[in-house]
Amino acid sequence: MGDRKGLPLEMVLKKLDDFAPQTLAESWDNVGLLIEPSSVQISTILLTNDLTENVMEEALEVKANLIISYHPPIFRALKSITNSNWKGRIVSACLENRIALYSPHTCWDSVQNGLGEWLAHCLPVKTCIPIQAGTVPNTGMGRICELANEMTLKEAVEKVKCHVGVPYLRLAIARGKSLESKINTLAVCPGSGASILAGVKADLYVTGEMLHHDILDATHIGSHVIMCNHSDSERGYLKHFAQKLQSWFATEVKVVVSSRDEDPITTI
Repeated sequence: MGDRKGLPLEMVLKKLDDFAPQTLAESWDNVGLLIEPSSVQISTILLTNDLTENVMEEALEVKANLIISYHPPIFRALKSITNSNWKGRIVSACLENRIALYSPHTCWDSVQNGLGEWLAHCLPVKTCIPIQAGTVPNTGMGRICELANEMTLKEAVEKVKCHVGVPYLRLAIARGKSLESKINTLAVCPGSGASILAGVKADLYVTGEMLHHDILDATHIGSHVIMCNHSDSERGYLKHFAQKLQSWFATEVKVVVSSRDEDPITTI
């Protein structure tokens, strides 16, 4: 922890909620403060996409007092907290070591300058608006964009790889088209995007994952589909958000992006 005095948990939570209010979350989601120790001062924050046991070990090593896990590790109701399953062990470790746990999930997807817009900037865009408008102006799920300059699908694939930070991705080419097809419009949804992207008129969809029949629907209306793996389509935002978080708290809090957080699926 060094000479960092830290900040009260309530002060950190207020900044997080000011940026992405919990009211932006989807009705089915479980966001906000999920674990609150009896007393905690925040001097180190660990950012992760998923709170796995590997990441929990890292949190203990860096002496984190707060874990911000994009995906909520506690989603369905827990009837007991025991060491017989991995989620129970994580909850126990947080409480035993006085580590608070916060999850923003769909709040970050929806908010302006959030994860959805970060993914949309995988290509140079001129306009970027929510696909499903939220209750607050400029918020909502997914993004539909007009590109600043026309490019080929082949060029778009390489730019998406670079932006997301993956060496491989999955591509479904629209019916009757090719890698040399021209791209002028883009629709994105981080994570699992089928329900948000369904029927959207865009040359290219970018998301984490889609089911087989949803992909066929997209390619038959003329949209190419790029899939980067669920959490790989989200994880890159953490480094971007870490800079914002560090600027809020200056020297009082250390912000660490997990080095052990990874998508469970690897293309080999």
